[in-house]
Amino acid sequence: MSDHSESKSLPRQVSRRGFLKTGVAAAAMGVMGAIAAPSKIANATVSTLNYTPEKGQWSKLRPTPNYGGASVRFVEQNDQWLGTSKIVGPIKKGSEYESGFTLALQGKLGEKARWGFISFNKRYPLTDGIGFAIGTISHDDICIGVPNPEKLPIPDPEQMSQHMKDVAYYLRADEVGIGKMPSYAYYRGKMVPPQGLFPAGIVPPDAPISEIPNTEPDLPYVIAFAVEQHLETYLASNGYDGISACQSFRSYHATANIAVIMARYIRSLGYNARAHHFGNYDLAIPPVLIACGMGELSRTGDCVAHPKMGFRNKCAAVTTDLPLAPDKPIDFGLLDFCRVCKKCAENCPSQAISFETDLVEQNGYLRWDSDMKKCAAFRAGNDEGVSCGRCIKVCPWNSKEDSWFHEAGLWIGSKGEAASTLLRSIDDMFGYGTEEIPQYKWWLEWPELYKISIPSK
Repeated sequence: MSDHSESKSLPRQVSRRGFLKTGVAAAAMGVMGAIAAPSKIANATVSTLNYTPEKGQWSKLRPTPNYGGASVRFVEQNDQWLGTSKIVGPIKKGSEYESGFTLALQGKLGEKARWGFISFNKRYPLTDGIGFAIGTISHDDICIGVPNPEKLPIPDPEQMSQHMKDVAYYLRADEVGIGKMPSYAYYRGKMVPPQGLFPAGIVPPDAPISEIPNTEPDLPYVIAFAVEQHLETYLASNGYDGISACQSFRSYHATANIAVIMARYIRSLGYNARAHHFGNYDLAIPPVLIACGMGELSRTGDCVAHPKMGFRNKCAAVTTDLPLAPDKPIDFGLLDFCRVCKKCAENCPSQAISFETDLVEQNGYLRWDSDMKKCAAFRAGNDEGVSCGRCIKVCPWNSKEDSWFHEAGLWIGSKGEAASTLLRSIDDMFGYGTEEIPQYKWWLEWPELYKISIPSK
């Protein structure tokens, strides 16, 4: 653990702020901007569209999507591709009962992981407050409901899509997308009681856990939204100290609120709507985000990275039969970037992230072969902090402040493998992801609380 907790000291590391105050930055960007994109892009076989949303579909509050400078293409939704990941066989529905933290709760990742997840909230007091708030809106009678029997008049699907995005932004979402709901993204089985109630302390830690078949109806559309995890906090953190779980819970709580409010609103209009959030999921979020044009699958395996935010966010969703106009999945060159970067794998404390260059088949589609069990066991069992977000901290797509320089960098990173190698080198030169900036550290530490207590049998 000790060799992960210290920032790597890179030779000839440059102060980013000093660099940006000089003309050197402009000169360097001129050189980088002159780099031609490689003629062959790995995802070139994905069919592309010149996609212009009709009737201002994006949103009135945010008329154009913010991709942070990345070069983005829209891709067709079809049965051969999951965004930009190739589908090579049947995709079987998963079960919440088989997810990482649920395995930890069942004791299948060891007693330390089990009690570590159950005590997430108690081991950092601020997480306790946020986790309890999530738990209070996690019950089925809040996430699921009966629609108003009388349908209210609504606009056409394009205008309604614009409106629902405005609702999400109004409720403080940082990004929102609408997709055709992938049938394979629904869980075939659900966990009872819901996972999020355990760390919240709302159910006893020894409550029996069971799996029941998912009998909820499949709804045709899904609205997904993301809230960023706090950048300055990550810049001051090592990625898996006391504030780590709180970073996740802060955004989980924000997206849970949006999901519950939006689902209730849609039901008031007379349409079916189901809220899905950390405390009560009926689906797997990654394929939903891809279908909604919210990002591409990353090397970490279970995280979908957005062109601007990376995967420094947490997400929730609402499934519905409200008539909507879906967005297209996007391609901003992330597979090419992840193929050459490998920074998350180099810095993963649990060694759960694959170093392989090429993707492998898993459950009918191609992805990097990251080890979900190793990841969950470390996050639940980490007692040098609470949980882990080291990959979030070090990823070059996640760790940037807003500036013209970083927008130019994201444009370069979306231009193929050669340009991605250059961006990774620049990232290392500036120490992004490996630094800890003391002036941003605002939170308190209680290391004596982090040690996991395993009750005697």
